[in-house]
Amino acid sequence: MDASPPKAAAFPTFREALGVWWRIGLLSFGGPAAQIALMHREVVEERRWVSDARFLHALNFCMLLPGPEAQQLATYLGWLMHGVRGGLAAGLLFILPGVAVMMALSIIYATLGEVPLVAALFFGLKCAVLVLVVEALIRVARRALKGALPWALAASAFLALFAFAVPFPVVVLAAALVGYAAPAAFAGAGHGAAKEATPALLDAALAADPARTQRMASMARRAGLLALVLWVWPVALLMDVRLFGDIAWFFSKMAVVTFGGAYAVLAYVAQEAVEGYRWLTAQEMLAGLGLAETTPGPLILVLQFVGFLAAYREAGVMGGVAGALLTVWVTFAPCFAWIFLGAPYVERLQDQPRLKGALAGVTAAVVGVIANLALWFGLRVVFSRVEQVAIGPLTIGLPDPLSLVPDALALTALAAVCLFVLRLGVVRTLAVTAAAGFAARGVLGI
Repeated sequence: MDASPPKAAAFPTFREALGVWWRIGLLSFGGPAAQIALMHREVVEERRWVSDARFLHALNFCMLLPGPEAQQLATYLGWLMHGVRGGLAAGLLFILPGVAVMMALSIIYATLGEVPLVAALFFGLKCAVLVLVVEALIRVARRALKGALPWALAASAFLALFAFAVPFPVVVLAAALVGYAAPAAFAGAGHGAAKEATPALLDAALAADPARTQRMASMARRAGLLALVLWVWPVALLMDVRLFGDIAWFFSKMAVVTFGGAYAVLAYVAQEAVEGYRWLTAQEMLAGLGLAETTPGPLILVLQFVGFLAAYREAGVMGGVAGALLTVWVTFAPCFAWIFLGAPYVERLQDQPRLKGALAGVTAAVVGVIANLALWFGLRVVFSRVEQVAIGPLTIGLPDPLSLVPDALALTALAAVCLFVLRLGVVRTLAVTAAAGFAARGVLGI
């Protein structure tokens, strides 16, 4: 049975947590960097439910897993606070709004074509999200990078990803090895940092009840094994069914190789879906990516669009809905399995110096990863054309200065003023920039 926190800890109720996870799911625009930033603001900065150290410890583990790290982080934190039901609620609420929006947009796209008014509404949101990411990057770097080696690791991770196109798993593994070899260099950073003056509510609950996570471990393991069965079952059941069997098998493979997020495998997905299975065209694949970038939830929801069109071609709208839901099922079921099976063991690593150093090394690299994602995202918001340019061993994405998007730059500046100067908060900042984007692109047609 899931453990309940001691009454003295003044812990948030499950209903209170549901409201926050629902809010995060609705506002999780802009990819993993923005989603992690939003989650940090909600559960660490504003509510003090989770400490910086524990948040980063959980994030480190999630960065090592295949699948969308932000969704898995929500599942991990939800499990820590309210057991298996908390993990399921946090993980599901993180993706359900995006699934619903992507389903609606997929139907509209397949039956009516492009949806410019929707794109106009989300245009302002992307500009605001860019500012949120920058703010979070600064905040996390200040807390996670203490000392020369963590800073060097963060810079190396950024350069490896941005300039040398080093595979994401290699970057994270190298950082973990450095942290394992030199744990003392990370003693003041990440989850190796000194205890905060005012413990977060979760830390206070764990201090008052040290056996809490141990009691939750057995149910988590059972839930993880059940998630594995629920993932494999439809794949085996549909193996001999044309089209739907292909969808189940193909996207199940994607679920176990998506290290580093959606962009790490999109090229392979596009190649196989377009050239191999011929489920959609290259232009439709790009349209799906655009829809995924402007909707809440993980960017990997672009796979839902691919699954929808694959089935829609042969079975109409209802077949498309079934294909999309099957894609979502086999994509996210293993994500819950990885967390429920692994989180109880990862929690035991908190007091082992070398393993703690390894995860602190990953923390430092994560700062570089977020910086790379922020730059990647920012360039594509403010410029309409970004080309990969080879300079010796380097491959750098450089924007075309003539492709500057003036209204995107203006809305980004507006979001910065709302957030940093007027201090309107996340929701009102997003609302202001969304309305301004809709007015500029949807009404005025700029």
